[in-house]
Amino acid sequence: MIELIVKFIRFCIVGFSGLGIDFFTTWVLKDKVVLNKYFSNSCGFILAASSNYYLNRIWTFNSINPDISKEFSVFLIVSVIGLVINNILLFIFHKKYNNNFYFAKIIAIFITTIWNFLANNFYTFAF
Repeated sequence: MIELIVKFIRFCIVGFSGLGIDFFTTWVLKDKVVLNKYFSNSCGFILAASSNYYLNRIWTFNSINPDISKEFSVFLIVSVIGLVINNILLFIFHKKYNNNFYFAKIIAIFITTIWNFLANNFYTFAF
């Protein structure tokens, strides 16, 4: 149980670095380049997921799986599922409940983090 908690804490620390990448990318694309907010959100999420894979592989889960391409592919699939969850939650909290876009994004990220950790711990990096 302690090991799982340590992994979750590390996963969250890595996630905060991804959060910076995610928010910065979303902000630049949405507010400066003036692209669609959901497209901008998706780009931010995907860039953060790529960075998070590397950091989680070497630090959080200490993976020694030699099949990096398969592991990365599984990580991306988990991340894409997380992206769908994230965008649905973002839409619900922003449009349905009229929350500020960035406040809704924080809520969506928190919930999606739980999904991503569980899927990656028990599937992606379990081998």
